[in-house]
Amino acid sequence: MAHLSAESGAATQKTLKTAIKCTGVGLHGGQDVTMVLRPGEVNTGIVFVRTDLPQGRRSITARWDKVTDTRLCTLISGAQGISVGTIEHLMAALRGCGVDNAVVELNGPEVPIMDGSAAPFVFLIECAGLVSQAALRRSIRVLRPIEVTAEDRWARLTPSASATFSFEIDFPSRAIAHQEGLVRLSNGNFKTEIARARTFGFVQEVEALRRHGLARGGSLENAIVVNGDRVMNAEGLRYEDEFVRHKILDSIGDLYLAGAPILGHFHGYKAGHALNNQLLRALFADDTAWCYDTSFGAETTAEPWVRPAPAAVLHTANAA
Repeated sequence: MAHLSAESGAATQKTLKTAIKCTGVGLHGGQDVTMVLRPGEVNTGIVFVRTDLPQGRRSITARWDKVTDTRLCTLISGAQGISVGTIEHLMAALRGCGVDNAVVELNGPEVPIMDGSAAPFVFLIECAGLVSQAALRRSIRVLRPIEVTAEDRWARLTPSASATFSFEIDFPSRAIAHQEGLVRLSNGNFKTEIARARTFGFVQEVEALRRHGLARGGSLENAIVVNGDRVMNAEGLRYEDEFVRHKILDSIGDLYLAGAPILGHFHGYKAGHALNNQLLRALFADDTAWCYDTSFGAETTAEPWVRPAPAAVLHTANAA
């Protein structure tokens, strides 16, 4: 287990220096979607705007209580049924790059899947550049453990001096099997250790989704596809443990729906979008479990990626 050193020094909020645009296919609809990332005002957070809809009913703030579906992705909904889906990879990139405020314009109902990872979004953010704003960044400090469970799966937040994410997965397929890891979000670790990890699925699941009119945009170009004990992608994996890294990526994106960076340790065991959202709902339902903090700055040292022993992970997760 990596040593968790204290972070110090307040940080200012950041937004994009300029607007930047991309076009890509929607994972489930299969239609091309154009996305424009624009600078956001202080204290507005991440706001999604559906430009294909009439004025007055097309904006949604990216927040945990706006999540209405977690079955195939994280989907948020606003007034009069407006929704935006597959937001988790973009949200992870915004969190990993330190973007506090931004406007995300889309001319369709989902964020383009790109290559199935957060790396293309990190590239866009870096091309646009960041600028500091005249307000302190406000983090959400976890004060005591919060946990949600579903059968043999669970997700947990515990107090920590750093923003860290760890995860464990266990699949019968030998292509995945048991994987675990931990990352601290500092010093560009998101970009180097997490951002390139792609979403994944099994052949039989993809076929079933397509029979129901979903995953129309899914392909080997934007997902790792597993068939039995074999990875079907000709280029193989980007990381030896790419599967668990992507689960951490999803969790980083889902938890950024808190509306601010979380200062604490997240650990997921076979969890997914549903438990991630339930964890935020449980956190904010308990006023004694969290507080706002403006002292969350940048660390000077951090191990980029560690594979903790299971006992060590559980020990840290249970610590008060």
